[in-house]
Amino acid sequence: MNIQMICVGKLKEKYLVQGIAEYSKRLAPYVRLFVHEVPDEKAPENMSEAEMRQVQEKEGVGILGHIKPDTHVIALAIGGQLWSSEELAAHIDKLGTYGTSSVAFVIGGSNGLSEDVLKRAQTKLSFGRMTLPHQLMRLVLVEQVYRAVKINRGEPYHK
Repeated sequence: MNIQMICVGKLKEKYLVQGIAEYSKRLAPYVRLFVHEVPDEKAPENMSEAEMRQVQEKEGVGILGHIKPDTHVIALAIGGQLWSSEELAAHIDKLGTYGTSSVAFVIGGSNGLSEDVLKRAQTKLSFGRMTLPHQLMRLVLVEQVYRAVKINRGEPYHK
């Protein structure tokens, strides 16, 4: 299975880069992981709704440019479904079983995802009602994907 993480912004923090590299290495025997960074749009601190939509739309064009037509898209969104690790594992397993070999997880920037990206997503997933920095969310997501793979294989990582 091919798994993409499409993320807005460049990851700078060394500890996050190292954590993602560790889980990417652990995932390598099981799935092909691709991480795509889309440039974040510069925006003033206090934006109008229209300005925020413009920023989301520009970032959305970059995100959608990395998604192939046959890819199953899971957008991370605060209003998305709340799943346990086991439910995420079951969803990934079901996708693989029924012929979807490409899955893209999308993490928006600090202004969220555009309507076009949300419409393209077959699934909207939330990791809770708390707001997390999108850079930290990358590490949390790659760890959860690794956990899902281990759950699906019946291996002893998940406790």
